[in-house]
Amino acid sequence: MPLRPIPAPDSVGESLTGLLRCLAQEHAHQRAFTYVDYPELSAPGRSRTLTWSQLYDRARTVAAQLDGVARPGERAVLLLPQGLDYVAGFLGCLLAGVIAVPLFPPDLPGHGNRVSAVVEDCEPACALVNEASVRAAQAFVESSQSNRMPLVLLSGAHVALDPPTREWAAPSPEDIAYLQYTSGSTRAPAGVMITHRNAVANARQALAALHAEAGPRTTVSWLPLFHDMGLVLSVAGPLVCGFASVLMDPVAFLARPERWLRLLGDYPGAMSAAPNFAYDYCVAKVRPEKVADLRLDGVRALINGAEPVRAGTMHAFAEAFAGTGLQSSALCPSYGLAEATVFVAADGPETTVHEVVCERGALAQGRIAPLADPRNGTAEDSAAAGTAATLVACGVPAGQEVRIVDPATRAVLPEGAVGEILVRGPNVGLGYWKRAELTAEVFGARVPGTGDEPWLRTGDLGAVYDGRLLVTGRIKDLLIVDGRNHYPQDVEDTVRDALAADRRERVAVFSVPGQEGESVVAVAERRRDRIRPSEPDISHLSDSSDPSGSSDGADAPVDQMVRAHVAREHGLRLDRLVLVAPGSVPRTSSGKVSRSACREAFLQGVYAMERR
Repeated sequence: MPLRPIPAPDSVGESLTGLLRCLAQEHAHQRAFTYVDYPELSAPGRSRTLTWSQLYDRARTVAAQLDGVARPGERAVLLLPQGLDYVAGFLGCLLAGVIAVPLFPPDLPGHGNRVSAVVEDCEPACALVNEASVRAAQAFVESSQSNRMPLVLLSGAHVALDPPTREWAAPSPEDIAYLQYTSGSTRAPAGVMITHRNAVANARQALAALHAEAGPRTTVSWLPLFHDMGLVLSVAGPLVCGFASVLMDPVAFLARPERWLRLLGDYPGAMSAAPNFAYDYCVAKVRPEKVADLRLDGVRALINGAEPVRAGTMHAFAEAFAGTGLQSSALCPSYGLAEATVFVAADGPETTVHEVVCERGALAQGRIAPLADPRNGTAEDSAAAGTAATLVACGVPAGQEVRIVDPATRAVLPEGAVGEILVRGPNVGLGYWKRAELTAEVFGARVPGTGDEPWLRTGDLGAVYDGRLLVTGRIKDLLIVDGRNHYPQDVEDTVRDALAADRRERVAVFSVPGQEGESVVAVAERRRDRIRPSEPDISHLSDSSDPSGSSDGADAPVDQMVRAHVAREHGLRLDRLVLVAPGSVPRTSSGKVSRSACREAFLQGVYAMERR
């Protein structure tokens, strides 16, 4: 069933660099980008700011540095830490017509293999580095056998330079601006080709959904700029609407999450976005006495996206910070993916969060049966019996179309039926870099009765209910046991609740071949305050003598308790529970649990040393 989209603007043909040039001319001395650095754990932040004219000069300097190193259409990887150099480097690539590839320094813990895979795939002409990342980049290049790319050292946004006098030709809106590599939660990373038109359109769509056109606005973000949500929120959005952007490092947020909250309170009309875990993290880690003077009544919108949105998280965050003046309506559940640039749907900040409490058995059969319907019983009774599932609506699409279809036939399904989510609009990327077959499969879906323009297959399952999008899970992650469908994130929540786990610890649930069909496995990280002193760190191990997982790594009482919870809540037999050290469950570059990588590690016996 179609969703009613928010109307898109008439023209989305501008380029990001054209917008930058215009802002530098018309608002030269207006604050554009600010980076707040936290050099010490307890020290206050230090701010550095670029005006629009200074940013344009910086971008032109980078473009001049690229002359003779990379030609238009070639790629440049950004091996840069979070900061103003990243913004200038990204825009400098676009100004020179060089395709930017947002990455990170190759010594970022746990992500070195990803840099190698992306570099091998995109075959860059060069890499942009600064003083903070040049040594790690040099070591990476020297150790690489496949690519001896030159390094372009940026001078630093704090150094005064005379910008070049030349101007670069304006790009076509259809030119590729950058390659956004997917996080790889279900497959190897692939580079989505994002055009200038895609980026500008998606930024406008998101800001329209947030009703951000009027009044003072500032984006405040700790999200990494190599992540699609961070890049569109913190760079494309400010360029499209001409408002300021405030950045901080993700590590600074993780060290003291109240820093993010304080920055939100410092700027009237602040808008930000974060994955669901970040809101849980703030509730768990920010002590009330640390924010007794905090005021968040000026916050415009806080987007919750990039991973499943949990109703309990939204309630807990709103309750924890209600004393700051934060309006619960400022919390905006959303849905998106890199292939659609990032943003697809959300409810605006004036809208109350919509929750649908539905019958779990019906959901397993592929339909939404809300428990408010007398025919299905009451929500309270079903919750007590463990038969209820609560879904958070992700609003309506902005300037794009969404359909729910049968994954096999592509027939459009009626409201309330669960199927694959398909997307169509000016924000959908061109396809995957150098992957024509995968591009045709994902970006070329045809839906009977919707015209000749193809649709993007998201690989996500969802439904439309009461005119809003509900997202239920990933097709590839779906657990099919004894002919019934189970969503792994629901089972993961049950395991996590049964273990009373700290929200920073992760759980992955997946199925593996068993003697009598599919067996269900849960790999859960122990709480950090319950690690045995002699417990080994097994996150880097790669083999074991027993890949079958014939015994689990949980204490017998814990194992029985968790299995009982899963059986009661889902009618599902949990065959194995493996408890591992914090940090052992694989994650993608955006912080999401990678079930496929965890499953592969389990099958290879990586977690065998955890068993007793």
